[in-house]
Amino acid sequence: MKPKLAIGIDMGATTIKAGVVEFNSAQNKFSILSQNVIETHALKGPDSVIEQLFYVINELLHEHKYSEITGIGIGAPGIVSLDGGTVINPPNFSDWNEVNVGFLVHQKFNLDVAVENDANTAAIGEAKYGAGVNYKNFIFIIWGTGVGGGIILDGKIYRGPTGGAGEIGHITIDYNGPVCNCGNRGCIESYIGQRYLSDRTRKKLQMIPKASPPSKIIELVRDNIDAIEPSIISLAANQGDKFAEEILLEAGTLLGVAIASMFNALDLRVAIVGGGISAAGKFVFDAIQDSARSRVLKSIKPGITIIPAKLGNTAGMIGAASIV
Repeated sequence: MKPKLAIGIDMGATTIKAGVVEFNSAQNKFSILSQNVIETHALKGPDSVIEQLFYVINELLHEHKYSEITGIGIGAPGIVSLDGGTVINPPNFSDWNEVNVGFLVHQKFNLDVAVENDANTAAIGEAKYGAGVNYKNFIFIIWGTGVGGGIILDGKIYRGPTGGAGEIGHITIDYNGPVCNCGNRGCIESYIGQRYLSDRTRKKLQMIPKASPPSKIIELVRDNIDAIEPSIISLAANQGDKFAEEILLEAGTLLGVAIASMFNALDLRVAIVGGGISAAGKFVFDAIQDSARSRVLKSIKPGITIIPAKLGNTAGMIGAASIV
């Protein structure tokens, strides 16, 4: 059987990752033949985002024979209609209500197009080719700009009646907490999403007494606290900075609270955590494990497994390409 070639797109709020992926179904293997990363322009409105999508798809099609491409799969944030086309109110995107991304891309390129929630496509990628290959039931959490989730039940993605299942980032952990981009208060995302985590770190740094030793974070950003981002916090923690370790410990603990809630509600025992911030490693995963284990029901506790994703930042792209 001839290998399938498809374009996979991971449409994040910060960047669009796109690639041509070759699938060998006989061997259950894949290879990324080419890929590109560009800015999303999420704050410029839907027209700018669609222009960016068209641009990156054009670039990939110029590198491969048009006739060889089976279709285009797109992972997008927010709720995606069950017909696999319309992206509804994606968080961290300005002036976007409902946009039929699938129709627009199909109209432009005349190829089959499938659109799925971005956390779902990453979950599908991990289920088929990554850390989830040995598990039929698990929660996938993608922790980056926001906090998203995908639920795999009996080997298949669970979307819910309207396509909105798995929004773990919008579990409320404090009803009087900070306002989230979704409009709710106290969502887990409003504590540990990339922007929020960076903001909380800046505020806590400013509260450190001047007589205390400075955090390694300040040195890494050369006193420009506006340059703080999770990768800097992780780097400082890996260099032994106690303040950075505490920031990651708190973030991991909070995510563990949300995971425990999902485990208890769905009778699941496995969580796979991916996304840029999860790359912080042991500081985060130890905290997630301890927090989740201390909060799950006793009947669930013996089987608890929380592991890092294997496909890195390509999971969404690979999963998206696999659904067309």
